[in-house]
Amino acid sequence: MKCAVLGDPIGHSLSPTLHQAAYAELEMADWSYTSTRVQAGGLAKYVADLGGDWPPSRWRGLSVTMPLKREAYELARSMSPRARLVGAVNTLVRSSHGWVGDNTDLPGAVAAIRERAGEGFTCASGAILGAGATAASTGLALAELGASRITLLARNPGAAGETIEMISRHPSKPVVSVLPLDSVVDGVDAVVSTVPAKAQTPELIDRWASTPVVFDVVYDPWPSPLLSVTPGVAVSGLDLLVHQAVLQFELFTGRPAPLEAMRAAGEKALGIMEPSPA
Repeated sequence: MKCAVLGDPIGHSLSPTLHQAAYAELEMADWSYTSTRVQAGGLAKYVADLGGDWPPSRWRGLSVTMPLKREAYELARSMSPRARLVGAVNTLVRSSHGWVGDNTDLPGAVAAIRERAGEGFTCASGAILGAGATAASTGLALAELGASRITLLARNPGAAGETIEMISRHPSKPVVSVLPLDSVVDGVDAVVSTVPAKAQTPELIDRWASTPVVFDVVYDPWPSPLLSVTPGVAVSGLDLLVHQAVLQFELFTGRPAPLEAMRAAGEKALGIMEPSPA
């Protein structure tokens, strides 16, 4: 059976490393996972070229990254409730009635935070640095963890309307607001950074590093400037990547994923010498 990750750019993706490590751990020699560059606007043709017959011609699942997640949403014949909530699909699973869309970013972020902060962690108030698509999915994750107030801090607050609307869809109806990136917000239980490492200025780091839970979706460079100094609970982009890949593996194969083998492969690829704490 064949799976792949699609996006543009795609050469940096660690997804093949994680999934192939899982196949090796479980001795699934007849499974493969590759990466393919698919530019914006090209997803429908790529999927059509895979063939539409059932049983599938060995193709079982596709991981979808930027800039294709909205295209995958439109392509899916059916989809999970969480994909509808996020408004984006990062996972396509072949079925007898077409491609089924799902989103593992949202539950992956929840699992990553709970692993590091503890299963009992709840977040009353959260902040997110950035206001793009990743801010939307991680904002929904904070709402899943109990956040009733979520503040977006954006370089362009005026462009955050779609993200605010998306997070506000959560059944818990959190209050979502937006402020300039350099604003100070008090009483925050968890902060999520979706901005690139080069945007993590000394002032930004000083402002947020002491938050009880600091989650940086960046995993390259390792560690990010923000996570390298935080004294509290640190949640990394690798944590997110591994947990969402675990869920994708299970959707593709129907088998429990070997989380620790997948994490170890990711750590090795990033040059992390010490294993992550349990």
